[in-house]
Amino acid sequence: MTAERRRPKSKPSPQHRAEELTLTIDKIDDDGLGLATHNGKPVVVFDALPGEKVVARVAHTGRHRIIASTMRVLQPSRERIAKTSCPHYRACQSCALLSWKYEAQLVCKFKRVVDALAVYPNLSGTDLNKVWAAPETLGYRASAKLVVARKRGKAQVGMYRRGSHDVVDIADCPLHHPLINRVAAVVREELDRRNISAYDASHRRGLLRYVLIRVSPTYNKAMVTFVTSERNYREVTHLAKWLQRKVPEVISVHQNVNSSSGNVIFGRETFKVLGTPDLIDQVGDVRLRLGPTSFLQVHHAQAARIYHLVREWCGLQAGESVLDLYCGVGGISLHLAAKAHQVIGIETVAEAVRHANANAKMNGFKNCKFIAGDAETLLTDDLPLTGKLGAVVVNPPRSGCASQVLMAIAAMQPRILVYVSCHPDSLARDLALLVEQGFRIEEVQPVDMFPQTPHIENVVRLKFVGA
Repeated sequence: MTAERRRPKSKPSPQHRAEELTLTIDKIDDDGLGLATHNGKPVVVFDALPGEKVVARVAHTGRHRIIASTMRVLQPSRERIAKTSCPHYRACQSCALLSWKYEAQLVCKFKRVVDALAVYPNLSGTDLNKVWAAPETLGYRASAKLVVARKRGKAQVGMYRRGSHDVVDIADCPLHHPLINRVAAVVREELDRRNISAYDASHRRGLLRYVLIRVSPTYNKAMVTFVTSERNYREVTHLAKWLQRKVPEVISVHQNVNSSSGNVIFGRETFKVLGTPDLIDQVGDVRLRLGPTSFLQVHHAQAARIYHLVREWCGLQAGESVLDLYCGVGGISLHLAAKAHQVIGIETVAEAVRHANANAKMNGFKNCKFIAGDAETLLTDDLPLTGKLGAVVVNPPRSGCASQVLMAIAAMQPRILVYVSCHPDSLARDLALLVEQGFRIEEVQPVDMFPQTPHIENVVRLKFVGA
């Protein structure tokens, strides 16, 4: 029998090759991506610094802009590092500033805040303090939400590639706490060993959707939550037992059931599978009890600095009480409790309020009261506040505060308002309204909570001076 003659591999035709463009980067956008133009059309380029000349491969050509990614740097910026610390950098594209020198990242973030404030005339001339650099620029993330998928039969535990639903398997993310990476590796190994199905959104079938890992850096313990498409005892329990055997630092395992077809991570029901119901952590001066869905800043060292700064800026005087809006599990509230006559915290998430009350008891504070509900509604009611209102603290989500909330705060005329923000644009919008309502900006402190990304936290101290 004669051997079959092999045909030479054909080269891809030019029309199927991804287009490559030579571009000069003018500036970066709010997501840390380079901006250039090609034939009059804007081009958004991943891994491109201002002033660089790059060869970028086009990923998508839309009606209004082109999406591309740098393949070669022809003229590098002086702020570019020689080699990034992540082998998944180009595939994942989550950390847009990973190829920047750290000092350049801080300059970029400072300018981001300046530009946001400059949109509003009544904020012109606002001075900013120098950005607080992070003591840890890698390995700092104490929580991770990882997507589960399968490619060619192999389990993938990782992140969605920027702008897509393509899951990039991340074996060892340099931003994650090392314990998170250990847990992710063991979960991936067991998914393949037991051939546990991953959820396929296009066909709406499969079991495991996400793995959420929360770590206490103080105690080096972890809580793991498996988000599944249906209630499943057998597979999840086996997976939990194997995980605890391989990683003894995992002291708590939960299952959350999310049968929806949308992109929301959590469903309504959460069940404890093994171990303790909560994870105990410590941030700054207080211990915190955390559940599977609790929110807590991902960078513990920077969160502690913020909590201390808020306490200092409130400067509570004898007999003064404080109102903490969007209080979460009570991290800021409990740092204020030692000096306050009373602390009232308001939070929409009922589970967070339950943990906040438990945290007050665990830390020995009897002058804290946490209420579940919407701040916009509760501020119009008679709050059970004793003592004189000396300060209000707000720490809203990225969307900022509703205008009704800000108006209600102004009507209370607190001596001090401290605004903690994770988004410069919504912060600037809200500050402009607060200034109109009689507040004066005293100090702005940017804090780098998210090294290697374009995100920047800010703490603002405002004094009520009257309209």
